[in-house]
Amino acid sequence: MLERKLYGCVVPIVTPLDEAQRVDTESLEHLTDFLIEKEIPCLYPNGTTGEMLMFSVADRKLVAETVVKRSAGKARVYVQTGAMSLEDTVELSRHAAEIGADGIGVVTPSYFKMEDDAIVAFYQKVAKSVPADFPIYLYGIPQCSVNDINVSVAERVADTCPNVIGIKYSYPNMSRMLEMMGIRENRFSVLCGPDELYHVLMCGGGDGTVSGNAQVIPEHYVAIGKAIAAGDMEKARLIQRRTTMLNNILCARNNISCYKVVLKHMGIISCTAMKEPLMGVDETYAKKLIDTLEKNQFREVIL
Repeated sequence: MLERKLYGCVVPIVTPLDEAQRVDTESLEHLTDFLIEKEIPCLYPNGTTGEMLMFSVADRKLVAETVVKRSAGKARVYVQTGAMSLEDTVELSRHAAEIGADGIGVVTPSYFKMEDDAIVAFYQKVAKSVPADFPIYLYGIPQCSVNDINVSVAERVADTCPNVIGIKYSYPNMSRMLEMMGIRENRFSVLCGPDELYHVLMCGGGDGTVSGNAQVIPEHYVAIGKAIAAGDMEKARLIQRRTTMLNNILCARNNISCYKVVLKHMGIISCTAMKEPLMGVDETYAKKLIDTLEKNQFREVIL
């Protein structure tokens, strides 16, 4: 199953909406096409950047089906299926397997604090609900979900669930990520959520990053990956430095709608609406964001 793992830059794509709060499948197809054309190797619909917990199971299935069908094998697609209940998580996970996704990512349960045994049991039940050869990534983001995945939990899940092949870890704890790489005799795939750790994690033996920013500046992430693959670590470091600067502009308000603002500006999606009650940035800030990015030539990879 490791041959089907996530690698390089994985993009947790936004979920485009129309003004009536419906999933805009046409814009979603355009975004999928854009990222594939930019050589992004892996897509991750219904992740945090996709506002996943705000949507119904039906809407999340529609998003997954649209991306899997449009990708048509040209990019690896892992669907994030973690939900607010075990029942919904299992339903979405089985659906992802049925529609031909390459695998799933599953965020920890949220809001209610859980002990380690409960988290392990949750993942065991999800893993058993899908085919034994269907790859799964754990997804830890304790700053949002309340619940964390420590090394012991990851080891216990990996030992009892052969189809759990790795983890996306979104808290900036490099020591923990390095330790997790040793699970299953150094055959456990680890990807970081913090974009600024992409180059460092890859140098340390990790498999890549899951970056919402990359859907706006994919060229930079692809260039970092190519530089690392070529062994040019100095070039990778310089591109990472500029990428981090651009990310700081994009994330200054920590609002997912900033991605939608830029993607609309680029002509890729049609609307910047967020799933209510989430709210986008105002027009004044949106203009300031675009002006600042354009001033910094955000579409150009400059050393």
